[in-house]
Amino acid sequence: MIKDVAYAEADPAGGRGHLLDLYLPEERAVPGAPRPLVIWSSGSAWLSDDGKAGAEEAARHFTAAGFAVAGVSVRSSSQARFPAQLHDVKAAVRFLRAGADRFGLDPERFAIMGNSSGGWVAAMAAVTSGMPELEGEVGVRGPSSRVQAAVDFYGPTDFLRMDEHMPPGARERFNAMMRTTDGHNDPRSPESRLVGAPVQEHPDEVRRADPTRYAARGTPPLLLLHGQADPLVPENQSALLFEAVRRAGGRATFHSLPGVGHEHPYVTDPARAAGQTVRWTEDGRDGVVADAPPPTWETIERFVRKALRLPEPATR
Repeated sequence: MIKDVAYAEADPAGGRGHLLDLYLPEERAVPGAPRPLVIWSSGSAWLSDDGKAGAEEAARHFTAAGFAVAGVSVRSSSQARFPAQLHDVKAAVRFLRAGADRFGLDPERFAIMGNSSGGWVAAMAAVTSGMPELEGEVGVRGPSSRVQAAVDFYGPTDFLRMDEHMPPGARERFNAMMRTTDGHNDPRSPESRLVGAPVQEHPDEVRRADPTRYAARGTPPLLLLHGQADPLVPENQSALLFEAVRRAGGRATFHSLPGVGHEHPYVTDPARAAGQTVRWTEDGRDGVVADAPPPTWETIERFVRKALRLPEPATR
């Protein structure tokens, strides 16, 4: 692993929000061939600037499959307000694409994923691909910040509609955990901290941070994974993004998992996906996948390979 690579100057000084870790496979599928890249950013309700720290689990699977993996940190909401976090991840993508030869990466095959607020980072990076007005001024300029696929583990989307879809008892649990009294609408909620004001008082700024707003026919393929019992980010948040992509004629697959909370145990324990509902949409068509495989790391890898136009993996 190449640790603590600065993709931009630290801001604030001493902060970790502009660092990444790079995991490289020991061998290449074809000697000398560039490696496809998976970018991971862990969630923290935007309260931490160390999102790269959670990349190890994904790296164990994907490096064994011949991918490079970058764990990427973005700034916390206490360090910078939205859209700084989007500007950060785009800067990291540009940095990695600029360094493709140096690191042995395939610049045309970048996938991004993350959980919770990291899932939001992944979704926002995907749906805003190719929008110069959202690039920001962080880090290296010039290379594209496009990604070719995204995997969103239970990320938030429409901050204005979170409370109305929380499971029974979840609002009380949320308030106890976040030290709030008014759920996601509270001035101290993670979403309010991200935009710098109570979300219901600034709907225009909240819409700018909503990935459903940017869904388009050309949005990179999305894989959405969400537990129906999630007490922190309601499952409806991923449903909203799926519907936005469906209406736009884009491509998405949505695994809705009963009994699963704000976690992803199914990646290593397929039994935890029992009873899942899997919907797909592509080019204006949509449906339900009968007998869909559980969303294990192997399933997620197959999605990424298809999106990046890579061959099926050899038996490992």
